[in-house]
Amino acid sequence: MNIKPELPAVAYLGCSMQTTDTAALVIALARTLRAQRIETHISWVLLAGDTAYKIKKPVRLPFVDYGTLQARRHFCEEEVRLNRRLAPSLYLGITRITGTPQAPVLDGPGPVLEYAVRMRRFALGSLFSEQLAAGTLRADDVDRLAALLADFHERAPHADATSGFASAERRRAVALAALEGVRSLASKAELAVLRAWLEAEATALAPLWTSRQADGRVRECHGDLHLANVVSLDSDLVAFDCIEFDPALRWIDVLDDVAFVVMDFAAQGRRDFAFRFINEWLDRTGDHAGLPALRFSVVYRALVRAQVALLRRAQDDVARRYLQTALAWISRPDAQLFITHGLPGSGKTFAAQRLLEQEGAIRLRSDVERKRLFGLGMLEDSRARGLNLYDADATTRTYEHLFGTARIALQASYPVILDAAFLRRAERAQALALARTLGVRFSIIDCKAPLPVLRERLLARRGDSSEADLPVLERLRTTAEPLVGDELAFALAMPGDVFR
Repeated sequence: MNIKPELPAVAYLGCSMQTTDTAALVIALARTLRAQRIETHISWVLLAGDTAYKIKKPVRLPFVDYGTLQARRHFCEEEVRLNRRLAPSLYLGITRITGTPQAPVLDGPGPVLEYAVRMRRFALGSLFSEQLAAGTLRADDVDRLAALLADFHERAPHADATSGFASAERRRAVALAALEGVRSLASKAELAVLRAWLEAEATALAPLWTSRQADGRVRECHGDLHLANVVSLDSDLVAFDCIEFDPALRWIDVLDDVAFVVMDFAAQGRRDFAFRFINEWLDRTGDHAGLPALRFSVVYRALVRAQVALLRRAQDDVARRYLQTALAWISRPDAQLFITHGLPGSGKTFAAQRLLEQEGAIRLRSDVERKRLFGLGMLEDSRARGLNLYDADATTRTYEHLFGTARIALQASYPVILDAAFLRRAERAQALALARTLGVRFSIIDCKAPLPVLRERLLARRGDSSEADLPVLERLRTTAEPLVGDELAFALAMPGDVFR
């Protein structure tokens, strides 16, 4: 385990005499273990060989109470239990610290002096935050994180709708509290505009938040998914150090959890990774209905990180960067609608991926959404289930779903890319009508490639949500209706070969 500062929501209130005594115990243990000692606001970490020992401070703060040995044991157990959901190979168990304060030992006889979370130590440079700074984080790492979290969120237990977790009232209150925490950093004008925006958005989003609470989208999540809490571990990828000390900080809307990742990528100047991540997560979960609330969640997370940076002192530049991220996300860009056009294998998805990262857009893939309508995962084989997903009725249903979901994202002021064939003029006319109804710009990404190239790509395709094969290609190319007349004015010519 490497280590990074933890994330208190309020100022650290100082050490008690008990904390001072425990510190002496930790120093003695570090000497015995010949360990490197690191101190954060609420814990000490000893790095000894290939193991890390995390010892909780006996502090009572507004956001955490570790005041008794019993409480510290409980929260050590909770930390291991909760983090084994996403990082089972990292969390090894609980270690008892015994012996005497002057000569402590691990798991020896006699009374327990303290408890420690025992973790596998990982190499420097393994954190996503470190890899991003070094320029070594890869696009497929971003996709793997989205897949990991999508699976985690789908399996996580749901909060009872009467629990009060993630209520509209609480969400408004914690966001305004986070804003108050950056008062010393922001100008009066910045504070005023952020407060007005947060209050207006909280009012507008209250019905959606309440609906999502009732629909089971509030679940036991991670709660602290910034990039320094994600690590590449051998061939594995894990998220660690989730919130164990306050259930209200982890029983949250799943969209709030992933918004932390989106925000941190954006704050580090990687909007391309931010939108790559959220689109991959949406492809896997289908939770596009939450998109109107994403912007609020990103702004809130940015304010929290700005406050944390302030509390660490001497990090005003970091705090300011997060504040600027919050300010940037309250601005709504002009929404626009893109549709792709082309035969299977012409590079539509490749072009859409590049465009979504460039524009900060939401992409809807017909191949993924078509399967979702039939209860299939994005990589499941419909033919193995005896289903025909490509008849006229299924195609009509798919396009209706795409247009309905696109409307949600466009009304939330996101550019939208509909990644579908759009080989019929009637389908393209529906897309144009939607754009005109909502008053947004409209473009057609026209993808082309020579027929031998199309055939070669389809034969080589593996692990893709599309099930288009050579017979499908032959059928579609004989029935496709080319762009004509006024459509050509909306076309962005993008030959498929450019994208491979």
